[in-house]
Amino acid sequence: MIKQAIIPLAGLGTRLLPLTSVLPKELLPINGKPGLEYILDECIEAGIKEFIFIISSKKKMIKHYFFNDIFYKKLIRKKPRNKRLKIEYAKIKKYRKMIKFVYQNSPKGTGDAILKCKNLIKSNFFLMLMPDDLIIKKNCSISMIKLHKKYRSSIIASKKVNRRDVSRWGIFNLKKIDKRNFIIKDVIEKPNITKAPSNYAVIGRYILHKNIFKILKNQRPGKNGEIHITDSIRSLILKKNKFIGHIFAGKYLDCGTMHGYINSSHQISRL
Repeated sequence: MIKQAIIPLAGLGTRLLPLTSVLPKELLPINGKPGLEYILDECIEAGIKEFIFIISSKKKMIKHYFFNDIFYKKLIRKKPRNKRLKIEYAKIKKYRKMIKFVYQNSPKGTGDAILKCKNLIKSNFFLMLMPDDLIIKKNCSISMIKLHKKYRSSIIASKKVNRRDVSRWGIFNLKKIDKRNFIIKDVIEKPNITKAPSNYAVIGRYILHKNIFKILKNQRPGKNGEIHITDSIRSLILKKNKFIGHIFAGKYLDCGTMHGYINSSHQISRL
């Protein structure tokens, strides 16, 4: 059973400056609710019992958000009849019981961040979610966990993108299983149009086997001197580990850019 989720949160969010000069991008409100809480709610609905947050010393505000008891208790004493305040505090306390923190103080890539969680993973498989990617209307993590139970394999979420935009994404080389699922034969990071094997892109939802930690431990830095999770996945695929791509049914929202962040608030407000 998949009961743990890793959420990398150490990135500085430079594409959302100047907002992120004072507030972590994951706490920026999207229709009145921090973006990170949408990710947590998706996971809880999918049966996740523990979250591993990867933060840095520059992102301690995220930890403070979940452990700000003095603020809530003082406010509740002043406003004891405020039901909304009590509900929000209860929600925060529920979240924090499920959270463990790991630190990545040097920006060495997502792969390096994931490796720091090695000793906390209890089962063979775990869920990993990228907080910039929101998927609304249908729970992607639930669909992926169901698919994992069927095939007992690693799963990566995917969506079809415009052919001219493939250089922005990790792109799959694939063999279709059915309308929504395919065998991943390879994944190419940000290929140009002529070298892209398809226009099915990697989206930030992964179910990974813990054997990826062995690959990450010995992996050499790649582009920009970072350890990339995509390179580790490619290594496992070459070693004949099964990876299945899942074309999710929900609506994708990119919260990692200013345009995407504004659009996400607009889209969610219409639900």
